[in-house]
Amino acid sequence: MAGQSSKGSIHDFTVKDARGNDVNLGIYKGKVLLIVNVASQCGLTNSNYTELSKLYEKYKDQGFEILAFPCNQFGGQEPGNNEQILEFACTRFKAEYPIFDKVDVNGENAAPIYKFLKSNKGGIFGDSIKWNFSKFLVDKEGNVVDRYAPTTSPLSIEKDIKKLLA
Repeated sequence: MAGQSSKGSIHDFTVKDARGNDVNLGIYKGKVLLIVNVASQCGLTNSNYTELSKLYEKYKDQGFEILAFPCNQFGGQEPGNNEQILEFACTRFKAEYPIFDKVDVNGENAAPIYKFLKSNKGGIFGDSIKWNFSKFLVDKEGNVVDRYAPTTSPLSIEKDIKKLLA
């Protein structure tokens, strides 16, 4: 099997962080992950970033990580460069979780990790990501176990995160 279909789990991917460095997601083996496509200028920005930070603060020491991937494909709501995005998330929302390189989540230029996530958990309306702050929950073995709509509050996912951390 060629290409991304040969990837067995999230841990098989290497992505770029916001500073352009390669990050092998194998470093997250044994951790529960919430993977989110983020944007700075979306109506969902304040609530999502605030609640993501609360979840991270509460569970980071129990093996929970949030992986944030900025994306400008929805209404041009993430126009900044990586430096501006980091400044925004880390200053305004005290985000301590990793923020990666800006990516496309849909289309032929979609990041391989997003092709994998979507192929494992298609949405109600097909595979494509519908808007900013779509969320994928990944277990300690790197399997995609659930997908949540952009309007799903991060705090409402807490019970699912706790189950996987147990």
